[in-house]
Order: sequence, then C-alpha cells, then structure tokens
Amino acid sequence: MSEQRKTTGTRKRAPKKDTENKTTRTRKKVAEEQAAPAQQNEEAAPDSVKAEEEQNARAPEQMAGKSEHDGEKPEQTPPAAGSFEVARVLKVTKPLMRGDDVKALQTALIEREKMNGGTHDMGFKVYCSFGNGYRLTGDVAYKDVLLQAAYTLTTRYKEGAGIIRSWDHSRDKWDCPVIIDNMMNLELLFWAFRTSGDSLFYNVAVNHARTTMKNHFRDDYSSYHVVDYDTITGAVLHKHTHQGYAHESAWSRGQAWGLYGYTVCYRETGLPEFLEQAKHIENYIFSSPTLPEDLVPYWDFNAPGIPNEPRDASAATVTASALYELSMYDPAKRQDYITKANTILENLSANYRAAAGKDRGFLLLHSTGSKMHNVEVDVPIVYADYYYLEALKRYKDLKEKSENPSY
Repeated sequence: MSEQRKTTGTRKRAPKKDTENKTTRTRKKVAEEQAAPAQQNEEAAPDSVKAEEEQNARAPEQMAGKSEHDGEKPEQTPPAAGSFEVARVLKVTKPLMRGDDVKALQTALIEREKMNGGTHDMGFKVYCSFGNGYRLTGDVAYKDVLLQAAYTLTTRYKEGAGIIRSWDHSRDKWDCPVIIDNMMNLELLFWAFRTSGDSLFYNVAVNHARTTMKNHFRDDYSSYHVVDYDTITGAVLHKHTHQGYAHESAWSRGQAWGLYGYTVCYRETGLPEFLEQAKHIENYIFSSPTLPEDLVPYWDFNAPGIPNEPRDASAATVTASALYELSMYDPAKRQDYITKANTILENLSANYRAAAGKDRGFLLLHSTGSKMHNVEVDVPIVYADYYYLEALKRYKDLKEKSENPSY
C-alpha cells in the first residue's frame, strides 16, 4: 500500500469526540442556512425574474450551449456577485462583458449550489469547478465552499439504506432512487474527509459505494441505472433504467460512471474490494460484443438498432480518464489499460472533434444524453469535454513520468 493510502487510513481514525461535535454543529448550520437563503431569495425576487426562472427550469438541458441573444444588446452594469439578479443579467450581458466580470458571475452562480440540499450532483457541480480552482490557486474561499458543499451532500444520506438519495422527482414511481451516476459525487466527500478529518464524509462515501456495489450490479458486472430503496429497511424496491434502453440493458455512460467511481474509491481508501470492482466493470465494457472498433460506445450496449444507433462520446471520455488512473493500480494490466485509453483519445481526436470556431465552443461532437427522452441526442455535451480534457491531462502526466518510450 502506498504512503498516500496509509495516510488516508490514519485520518479515518480521527478522535470521536471532535468528529461528533463538529458534525452536530455543522449539520445544524446546514439545516438553518439551507432554509434561510431560499426564503430571502423568494421574497426579494421580482416577478419577472421568477417567471424567467420557471421558464428556464422547463427548458431542455440540451439548450445549455445555445445562445439566446444573437443581436447586440445595450451594455449593462452587472450586479454584485451573489445577488438574485445574477442569472438574468449574465444571460443578457454575457456577450458584452469583460472576462473577469463573466468569471465572477459564473463563480457566484456555482457557489450558491453549496447550500442546495435538493441535489446529489455536488461532485459534478462543485468539486469539478471549485475543486480544481482550489487545487490550482490554494484560495481558502474555494476550500470553504467545498467543505460546505460536502456537508450539504451528507444531508441526503439515508442511514437505514446506506445510500445517498439521488433524485427527488418521480415520487409516484420511486421511493428513494439511487442512480449509478452518484458514484461520481463521492470524490468530493473523500476530499472533505482528507481536508477536515471528519470521518462522517469517509463513512458516508464508503457505505454508499458498498451498497451500490451490492445492489446495482448484475452477475456480469454490468450496472442498472436506477435502484429504488426503502429508506427504513434498506430493501431494494425496484431496479430500473431512466436514460438507458430498458431496465435490463446496460446504459453506456452508466457503466463509465461505475468504472470511474470505483477507481476513485480505491485511490481514496486502498480497499481491495473497490479495485476488484473497477477491474470487473472494465472487463464488462471491453468484452461487450457491441463495443465498436474505435472503442466509442453506442449510447446503450443493448440498443436494438446497433450499428445504426447514436454513439456516446461522453461515455468514452469518462472511460478513458478512468483507465489512465486504473493503470496505476494494476501493474499486470497497466499497458492494456493505457493502450485502450490511448485508442479512445486518438479516435475521439481524429473523428469526433468539433471544428475550430464552430459548435459554440464545444470540443467533441456525438454524445447522447437521453435518447429515450429524445434529449441531447448526437450533440456536444459539456461533461464529454471535461473528461476529454482530464483524460488528455492524465495521458500527458503518465507520459512524462513513464520510462516507456512507446508513450
């Protein structure tokens, strides 16, 4: 076990008294602060802003990359970061704003998510942004945002079932749905544990990973998308899909989320069970008879119209990034994992790249959000770009560290 993992194991044994006091104080603070801003914003918001927010909430997610203002607009002075007008003004003035103003407003929009107890996506929203910001700058303000976001995420943990609740919608269908995507949010909790020493974060993350490992995966290590729980008894009520082809199919991006998530869990805990799970998922993905030669999967491994089905470049980028890290933990398959990741990146770069200056600044084409809902089908998606860049960075780092000239 590496020195890093030894250190992680030591942190887990933080003094119980300090942990309990800190956890109790912070949970109370989270509950109070979550309620207050929402009430204040509701009272302060003009009707026009409320109406616009309602309209935006109904808009499909694929519109996120679409500019709504093609003509010139009169220049406006942006309000102070964090005000309720931020969202409206950013949309209106962004084409005319200076770089620092845009960054300040965008940062404020993301920062307020730290108190959003209604989402499981704290890792995607806050860790990918503020986590990298803190890593690159050391700005203590970013650290505070991350810790608060982590505490907020723990409020969605259901102790009776040992999981973090994912969605709050579709209550007529599910009692407590947990999606495989949620594995991607555990990295924020592990970071918070290492940073604060509060074992609450570690325990929630490990329990969630173990419960997911027990209930989300089939005998062949393919994953269900949604598992529904009874939060009192922990019993599994349903095993469904939401974005995949069928309940018993293997939604491609879901398999990638699992591979990445369990690789992170092994890095942060050193527990062999998580490494073995990641290796099993990798074997499922690359043993699939429907995986194309370029290793960029169709949107579902069991989609009925293969080979005439849309691809999902986002699943490929997540997989490639995970493989580079997994190669560091499995010497016997190190070169195999790297070769597969390299093949994915080479094919994405050669055949899936957006043209420079077009496609609204996206890097990659041909991702699929939810074909069953006809949402984001064969389009650029922001997280495809994010994990593409991360995979390229990991490739570069491994190449620099490796003594193998074939890199």
